Amino acid sequence: MGLSDAGAERRPVDVVLVDDHPLFSRGLALLLPEVSDGRVRVVGTTDDASAAAALVRRHHADVAVVDLHMPPPGGSRAIAAVRRADPMVRVVALSGLAEADGAIEALRAGAAAFLPKTADPEALVRPLFAVLDGWSVLPEDLLRRLLEDAAPTGEQGIAERLTADERRLWRLVADGTSTMEIATTLHVSERTAKRLVAHLLRSLGVATRVEAAALAGRVNLGRGAGGPQS
Repeated sequence: MGLSDAGAERRPVDVVLVDDHPLFSRGLALLLPEVSDGRVRVVGTTDDASAAAALVRRHHADVAVVDLHMPPPGGSRAIAAVRRADPMVRVVALSGLAEADGAIEALRAGAAAFLPKTADPEALVRPLFAVLDGWSVLPEDLLRRLLEDAAPTGEQGIAERLTADERRLWRLVADGTSTMEIATTLHVSERTAKRLVAHLLRSLGVATRVEAAALAGRVNLGRGAGGPQS
């Protein structure tokens, strides 16, 4: 597998593997140096999550690859312990399940990447170098799911979907600003101001300015809530 020029110039990356499946960790230990042309070295392995931090310290590892689903104390605690032992060590969490909850758990514990165990060894090489450069790595489909789950919903979601100009107009309406004053503030004609307000009301799903003002109060769209003020 060809690596970037930056990856080719750096020293080998020392990796420790924390996984309770011996065949998997042994296979990875053999394959990672081969598929990376020697740029990744596996310097230690353990099947005991409680031994992860000590293993990292002993071998002065750059990266710890940790199976998220391990017997107690578990992969997440192993990740947290590694990060406490050496905050400079980057952690790549592996999981046989591409679940959003697992990814969030791993990232909160201190992992810089979350990858499926089904990935080919070649697919692990670039993420190892990427996390050392300060990047976080997630599979694209999982990242999209996380973003969708984090998207605002309900009334708060309405506010988030509006543009900054639309939120500014909404604040003006909520403050009881007249159409003429809105036109002056926005430097548009009174006719255009009426059209903009009507469009805003449709976007908000309300029929009147009073309803728009009430909705603004419920979503805390007060002064200072982002965007320039009139």
